[in-house]
Amino acid sequence: MSSSWLGEYLWADWIWFPEGYGWADLKDPDVVLPQLSDLWAFIPIAVCFLVLRPIFERWVAVPLASLLGVRDKKRASPPSNPVLEAHFCSVAKHPTQSALETLSKRADCSVRQVQRWFKLRRNQDRPSKIKKFQEASWRFTFYLFAFFAGLATLIDKPWFYNMKRMWDNFPKMPLLPSQYWYYMIELGFYVSLLVSVASDVKRKDFKEQIVHHIATILLVGFSWLVNYIRGGTLIMLAHDASDYLMESAKMFNYAGWKRTCNFIFVVFAVVFIITRLVIFPFCIIHATLVYPMTIYKPFFGFYFFNGLLLLLLALHVFWAGLIVRMVIKFLPGNDIVEDERSDKEETDSEDEDGSGERNRSLKNGHLHNGHAALNNNRRKMD
Repeated sequence: MSSSWLGEYLWADWIWFPEGYGWADLKDPDVVLPQLSDLWAFIPIAVCFLVLRPIFERWVAVPLASLLGVRDKKRASPPSNPVLEAHFCSVAKHPTQSALETLSKRADCSVRQVQRWFKLRRNQDRPSKIKKFQEASWRFTFYLFAFFAGLATLIDKPWFYNMKRMWDNFPKMPLLPSQYWYYMIELGFYVSLLVSVASDVKRKDFKEQIVHHIATILLVGFSWLVNYIRGGTLIMLAHDASDYLMESAKMFNYAGWKRTCNFIFVVFAVVFIITRLVIFPFCIIHATLVYPMTIYKPFFGFYFFNGLLLLLLALHVFWAGLIVRMVIKFLPGNDIVEDERSDKEETDSEDEDGSGERNRSLKNGHLHNGHAALNNNRRKMD
């Protein structure tokens, strides 16, 4: 009895719809409207992405990497040492000074030798350049396809040019086949990203990326349930507009094509700022947050939806700060753009007494271990 009451309360019309509207409005036999059961289509689509990805990376990304000249530098292996290996795996990858001294006695070697062993061992765990290129190629391919598919879906729609019209005839707005597939493919892709996150290259904004994926999945699912589909397609298109540029910049970064990488990154930075810090808040969020208050009384679903949009906006501001910082860094010296979220390989030129670690810490402010960003998809490796 109590669970039945709770279910009725959670799905009450007044929670999810404006006054005078409800779930009954989404049940019209004469009009194709989004239904909860339709969402299950994302599961086989996500599975397809998970199956296709390793095939794509092996048979497309690897040959492309070879064509562009992506090469992995051979890494020296640390000598076998069970004592140091046990500490590395179960205690810490960056031992403290006191731990270094203790380990040097237990392993019967100098502190400098212990430090060098840990550096070599950490370098072994870092993702290879080929692996990073494979991941970037996969994301680039999807985001490029998604952007132009979304553009084709929206280019002839009146709410693409006047976003207030996304509320015309709400909530009985008919579902178009193009909108259905755009939604299911996007939802399936982001679910596949969430599933594969454990095996993906982990960068410094790992936690922010997880929040982004979850917020995106919630937004897509919720907007489908209450037929905010017109607004949802606009939001997805705004996000896809810059992502493929960022991934292509990373691909050329790994290939060492400095000028090409820098040029694409500048274009990406401009598109990112325009779509995510101008169009997204001042056009899309204005049409979902400000304009509806002139025609409807606020309700919980209204706050929930726009709360997720504001969370995404906060993440955009965070990433924009990293992007602007990188542009400022590489423009004067025309150096290659480095993914500030990536794990940098340690070299023997770094002082064995730990000054290399301190220099990287100072260089990156509060960001340790040389981590800092280009996208997409994380936290530091160590």
